[in-house]
Amino acid sequence: MKTIQECLKDRILIIDGAMGTMLQRHKLSEADYRGERFKNWSIDVKGNSDLLCITQPDIIASIHKQYLDAGADIIETNTFTSTSIAQADYGMQELVHELNVSAARIAKKVATEYTLKDPDKPRFVAGAIGPLNKTLSLSPDVNDPGFRAVSFDDVVSAYTEQIKGLVEGGVDLLLIETIFDTLNAKAAVFAIKKFFRESGSKELPIMISGTITDASGRTLSGQTLEAFYISLSHAKPLSIGLNCALGAAEMRPHIEELSQLASCYTSAYPNAGLPNAMGEYDEQPHQTAHFIESWAEQGFVNIVGGCCGTTPDHIRHIAEAVKNFKPRELPVVEKELAEV
Repeated sequence: MKTIQECLKDRILIIDGAMGTMLQRHKLSEADYRGERFKNWSIDVKGNSDLLCITQPDIIASIHKQYLDAGADIIETNTFTSTSIAQADYGMQELVHELNVSAARIAKKVATEYTLKDPDKPRFVAGAIGPLNKTLSLSPDVNDPGFRAVSFDDVVSAYTEQIKGLVEGGVDLLLIETIFDTLNAKAAVFAIKKFFRESGSKELPIMISGTITDASGRTLSGQTLEAFYISLSHAKPLSIGLNCALGAAEMRPHIEELSQLASCYTSAYPNAGLPNAMGEYDEQPHQTAHFIESWAEQGFVNIVGGCCGTTPDHIRHIAEAVKNFKPRELPVVEKELAEV
C-alpha cells in the first residue's frame, strides 16, 4: 500500500468534512448521548459529540463511510474535545483514554474496509487534536491580562493522554487543528515528540492546521500567518494549512500566501461560507468546490476538504473539482549559508 507521502506526490488528497454538521442531522436527544451506560450521569452530556464514539459508535462509523463514499482520502477521528481539559465540562476526564481509543478504532476499521476494496486508493485516519477551551496566550479575565487558566505543563499532559489513546487506536497521522493559539499548538507538538521519544514507537506524521479569525489575516492570539508558520515549522510537519472561521472566498488570499511560505505540503478545509444570522451555513457544495478548484488550478494546495457546515455532498463536489489538477510542488529550499 502506498504511504501518504507517496500519495501526496501523485495527486491532491481529500480530507473529510464536518462531523458536527452531520450529527445535527440525527437530532440526537440527551438520552441518545447518554446511552445505557451513562443514563444516570449527574451532568447533562448532550453536545459532547466525542462521547458518541462510546454510546453511538454506529452513527460515527456511518458518517465516516459517507465521507469515504464521497471521495475522502483522509478521515478525522471524532476526538476534537477528547482531552481531560475539555472533558472537564462534563465531568468525564477519566474517559479520555477510552474516548480516543474508541474513536480511532471506529475510523480505522472503516478506513481499512475501504482500502481493501480499492488498494490503489488507500484511506488514512488522522487523529484529530483540537485547540482546547483554555488558552496559554490569552487571559480569560479582562481585568487581569497576566492570568492564565492553565499552564504549559497542564496542556502537555492533557495532549499526551490524548495522543496515547489515538496511537493505541491505530491512527495513521496526528492532526493538530483549528489552532487559534500557537502556544497551545506548540504544547501539542512537544507532547507528540515526547510521547514517541519515550514510548519508542514509530513517530507518526503531523498535520498542522491553523485558524485565521478575520480579515486582518491574524490568529486570535495575534500572529500573522507568516509568524504562525515560522513558529511551528520546527515540528517538520507533513503539512501545514488553514481550516475553520472563514469560508473559501475569504480564505483564498491566506492560502495563497501560505503556499508561498511553506516548505512542506499545504492543506485547506474552509467552512461552507460564513454563517448566517442563525449560525447556519448556506454555501452550496458546487459553490465551495468552485472556490477550491481555483486554488488547485493555481497550485496552492496539496490537501483540501471542508470544515463547519460542509457535508459529504461538499466533499464529493470538491473531489470532482480538483481531480484533474496536479498537486502543489514542494519548493526547493536553499541553504542560506554554505557548509565550511
